[in-house]
Amino acid sequence: MKSGVKTGLFFGSFNPVHIGHLMIASYMAEFTDIDQVWFVVSPQNPLKEKTGLLADHHRLTMVNLAIEDDPRFRSSNIEFKMPKPSYTIDTLTYLSEKYPGKEFILLAGADILPTFHKWKNWEELLKQYQFYIYPRSGSATNELSNNPAFKLVDAPLITLSSSFIRNGIREGKNLQYFLPEKVWKYIREMHFYEK
Repeated sequence: MKSGVKTGLFFGSFNPVHIGHLMIASYMAEFTDIDQVWFVVSPQNPLKEKTGLLADHHRLTMVNLAIEDDPRFRSSNIEFKMPKPSYTIDTLTYLSEKYPGKEFILLAGADILPTFHKWKNWEELLKQYQFYIYPRSGSATNELSNNPAFKLVDAPLITLSSSFIRNGIREGKNLQYFLPEKVWKYIREMHFYEK
């Protein structure tokens, strides 16, 4: 494992970013040894149907609105510029070369564990990188969770999801307290998720 400034990489579509994402990122920055959390916004996968996924730049804008005043956080659009579909190993290799003074740690929910062996070059990921795994509802640990690359952190269980928010907005519900204020205003102004 590398040593350097510990930077947590929080990958996601953030469609939209919500207070649950910010709670997890804040937990990692305050209750673990991570110095900074980068929100890595995942691009639209050309092999999948859009299913209500907003354009990349809108999701990045919402992340920036959510974290702009917090020095613990930054956003990254690195995967927008990489070949599609983007693979975690490729993104990490690129970031590690570009920022040699940082030790990148992946932040992920426990729901990745059952299918982690299907990730591209998953064994290499376990050799080179540390994963901080936070609890997810209904996710059981498995034999992989005993691997030293995985550190299970006792973060609060967050069951709020972006799909819950999208569905609520579609049904005309007021979800302002589920989202950072500026993100809620942006969604309302742009009429996102209403249909």
